[in-house]
Amino acid sequence: MPGTIGLIQATETVKLILGIGEPLVGRLLLYDALGMRFREMKLRKNPECPVCGDHPTIMKLIDYHQFCGVPDPRQAAPERETTVNPGEIEVTEVKRKLDRGDDFLLIDVREPHEYKIASIAGARLIPLGEFAKRVGDLDPQAEIVIHCKSGMRSAKACGILRNAGFTNVRNMKGGILAWSNQVDPSVPKY
Repeated sequence: MPGTIGLIQATETVKLILGIGEPLVGRLLLYDALGMRFREMKLRKNPECPVCGDHPTIMKLIDYHQFCGVPDPRQAAPERETTVNPGEIEVTEVKRKLDRGDDFLLIDVREPHEYKIASIAGARLIPLGEFAKRVGDLDPQAEIVIHCKSGMRSAKACGILRNAGFTNVRNMKGGILAWSNQVDPSVPKY
């Protein structure tokens, strides 16, 4: 259903851009996917409409981010204190450790196709689905930092290691998305 509606929207866009055909302006197309039927309704302009009526009161778009209570990604985020759990490490600290050449193992538990899209130099790929079987490949005495896309899968991997007796394991807070936002914007987001 989304594909059908998306195709219709794309077709309407092309018609409007090229100025050809008969666009759905002033008409409403109804789609009944279960019955595989389309219906069309003609719409009349409402003279009382606050946007397009005879006496409009809404003259500009609202601030969507403010209206929804979502921070505007185009503006710098206000400085705020971040709290890090003892089992977590900030991406900026991981970057400092890499730059200093600290002896630790950085493990990426995403899938291989995700790793191909975006990765951190020096990270070892062990997908979460294989992680429990490959615990024996890791040194229980090593310092280990685990990351994924946002921090959820890596938290599970940290739990697997802790249950196996590993004590020096931390989850990279925010995953590779935080890495891209705070450390290296050239790392693609997906």
